[in-house]
Amino acid sequence: MSVAAMLGARSVALVGASPRPGSFGERMIVEARRSSARLHLVNPRYDSIDGIPCVSSLAALDEPVDLVLLGVPDTALLDQVKAAAAAAARSAVIFGSAHGAQLRQAVAATATEAGMAVCGGGCMGFVNNATGLRALGYLEPDPLPAGGVSLVTHSGSAFSTILRARRGFGFRLAVSSGQELVTTTADYVDYILDDPQTSLIALLLETPRAVGRLRANLRRAAERDIPVVILPVGHSPRGRAMVAAHSGALAGDAAGWQAFCADTGAIRVGDIAEFADTIELFEAGRRPRPGTRGIATVHDSGAERALGVDLAHDVGVDFTDLAAPTLTAISELLDEGLEATNPLDVWGTGADTRALFGGCLQAMIDDPGVAVTALAIDLVTEYDGDTAYADAVLDVAAGTSAPLAVLASVGSAIDRPTAERLRSNGIPVLENARSGIAALGHLATWPPTLLPAEVAVDVERRDRWRARLAQPGWDAPTAFELLADYGIAVARSRVAQDIDGALAAAEAVGYPVALKTLGAAHKSDVGGVVLNLGTPEALHQAYLRMAEALGPGVSIDAMVPAGVEISVGVVRDANFGPLVIVAAGGTLVELLADRAVALPPVTRESATALLGSLRTAALLAGWRGAPPVDIDALADAVVGFSRLAIELGEHLDAVEANPVIASPSGAVAVDALVVPRSSPRPG
Repeated sequence: MSVAAMLGARSVALVGASPRPGSFGERMIVEARRSSARLHLVNPRYDSIDGIPCVSSLAALDEPVDLVLLGVPDTALLDQVKAAAAAAARSAVIFGSAHGAQLRQAVAATATEAGMAVCGGGCMGFVNNATGLRALGYLEPDPLPAGGVSLVTHSGSAFSTILRARRGFGFRLAVSSGQELVTTTADYVDYILDDPQTSLIALLLETPRAVGRLRANLRRAAERDIPVVILPVGHSPRGRAMVAAHSGALAGDAAGWQAFCADTGAIRVGDIAEFADTIELFEAGRRPRPGTRGIATVHDSGAERALGVDLAHDVGVDFTDLAAPTLTAISELLDEGLEATNPLDVWGTGADTRALFGGCLQAMIDDPGVAVTALAIDLVTEYDGDTAYADAVLDVAAGTSAPLAVLASVGSAIDRPTAERLRSNGIPVLENARSGIAALGHLATWPPTLLPAEVAVDVERRDRWRARLAQPGWDAPTAFELLADYGIAVARSRVAQDIDGALAAAEAVGYPVALKTLGAAHKSDVGGVVLNLGTPEALHQAYLRMAEALGPGVSIDAMVPAGVEISVGVVRDANFGPLVIVAAGGTLVELLADRAVALPPVTRESATALLGSLRTAALLAGWRGAPPVDIDALADAVVGFSRLAIELGEHLDAVEANPVIASPSGAVAVDALVVPRSSPRPG
């Protein structure tokens, strides 16, 4: 396997090696000399460098090497990749930017044909801490802290930042993968999962590549209880444009990443501070007891306690409601005037701080509902030498395996010796209030519950509709036929091209009816919908006005009971494939932007959870005296779209029912849109 040959290389050649102080070629040599691999230097200008023989070309090497480091400009890159392939090198690191689509494609084609793994271009290289291999063009910490984290990052700057962060975790493998011209994150994760000593996988990604294999590998990690922390970048409109300009690749969008992480059990974080805090917290190795949920924090400041509540609300983290015995135990410890609650402000007279804070932390940990407990203090330098806070945490930690951390507010104010003392005893120090609370929330909801990755496919139905999607003529009634075949309730509908046909259609579906134009996708925007036409005369007048303005083609649909309007559909994402989307429906769908997204398959339980996550979910449960809708029927409609996505997703750009009207008597799609994919992938 070429990836294993690269990451476990025993021999390495440095193309562009140089004795010139401060040069890239010199840095490659410095790092390679720290490495476990046999070293070969390649540069036609030198016979030797600092006592190490130097050959003129890769062809002059005395052995085929596992790995070639290419410290050369873009003008020489393709020739050197070809030379590496000709010399039977098994892999390469491309540090340069490989600027331009034509060069990138040529490099990738050459390496792929030769069966070579490639790290980069535009990367920093990698360190395999398990074997001592260092394949770097930039100077990084030596030794790199050892531990269970395997890191893959598209960002070279973030690679250096995380390696130099001096946090409470160390590394098995650290890869700056850059543009991933050949070898992708999916390949690296596949290699990482073969290493039983990896305890956490950390990924900073711009562009999701080989999504099917990456999805399978991340699910495999979750099944093995290996946390995967993902920091996706470039999901905003401007960020996506920046990624495209910088790497020539398409970044993943926010909705796609959200669905992907939920499906794979990965922990999605929002910035590098949350990335580092989450890694450190999980790497401490303590896991919540089964059946617990939510966090508990003990503070020495009333204002900072209130700030913590605000931040937890902002990032969606829940504080556990403490059991009555816990509240009683805490009350007995507190000074007069302080209230036993979660989060807890302990500061009163300051007497016997170690015992007071330790006792409160222990009571929180012992509560049957608390998943994760933290001492939330600023951890500043104490000029009187007081060590009571750290002592209290270590006292409690010695007698429990439950998750316990220190949560600081400002990283720059942390007393480093105290933080080091805590970390050396297995206590994570979270260095930012917002990111730290988010990290506590991530651990409190671990482990994830994975839904089945595959469901049964109705082959006959799939093949029938794939053939139909290749044909023209996708109006709303035809779309209704598709939805109905997937078990989605639809309004009775007929198509008409003139007034006589419209009147006949209305008799067939039954008054009152809705009149809708076939001449526009967003019918309401152009006056293409008229509702509750109860008589032939009303239909006649409405049809004549609509036909004059928008053309003669219409659909006549039966009216359905009033209810809550929900939009349900499938959209094919360029990176993640078909996504199931539920949203607040009707004409306000874009304005409200209230939606939830999932990768198929979706079960009834997960469909219900998606619907419950909408801001408008209260309407479904009954709002201000309105009866609740048939949530099971609405969830079944979502499941129907999930089946449609699995069977037809690669042949569709979009399919939407907007609105689906949910009422106490069911959930019925009253308008539908199908957009077949112009160039579907084969079978």
